[in-house]
Amino acid sequence: MDEKSPEERARIMEWRRGERQRLIEARLRLPVAERQQASTDIATRLDSAWRGAGRLVPGTVVSAYWPLRGEPDLRPWLGALHAQGLVCVLPVVVEKGMPLQFRRWSPGCAMEKGFWNIPVPADPTPFVPQLLVSPVVGFDAQCYRLGYGGGYFDRTLAQLQAQQRSFHVLGVGYAMSQLPTIHPLPHDIALQGVVTEAQSWNP
Repeated sequence: MDEKSPEERARIMEWRRGERQRLIEARLRLPVAERQQASTDIATRLDSAWRGAGRLVPGTVVSAYWPLRGEPDLRPWLGALHAQGLVCVLPVVVEKGMPLQFRRWSPGCAMEKGFWNIPVPADPTPFVPQLLVSPVVGFDAQCYRLGYGGGYFDRTLAQLQAQQRSFHVLGVGYAMSQLPTIHPLPHDIALQGVVTEAQSWNP
């Protein structure tokens, strides 16, 4: 990936801020029923992708997320995985600018407010995910992810890679969130695939 000049990098970051706002506003305008159906379709495709690859077996640690700002809601799918004996975890911001940690979640478990008042599991016992689901604000066909701009997920993936952890990561979002490119920068890490309600993408 070519190194960008400070001026070009600044232009890209400004463009990303505009696209992030546009895409979040667009998905919030989607009717609730449409978002719910898309969430169900995404969960079905996600489950099929990993189950077909033999990854969804009891004891596997699967990370998803608590849905915010119109994101696809995968909690019913996580609940089903929990019932099948998989370990479901949610990401937790423990310190600004640091990689995420992961705590175990199950339907009805005790929750508390984390950073930015996002609900997180109250039990602080950390887990290391083997399968990660990352929500995307936007994405491109090379499976680069446009997130919220905090860099938490990229730092987390970089940490897992540095620790030589074995993991697989898929992004999830709405088909309307696809971009021609996110103009990736050196710190961006491509996902191993992106799943929408319409289709699945691989880089």
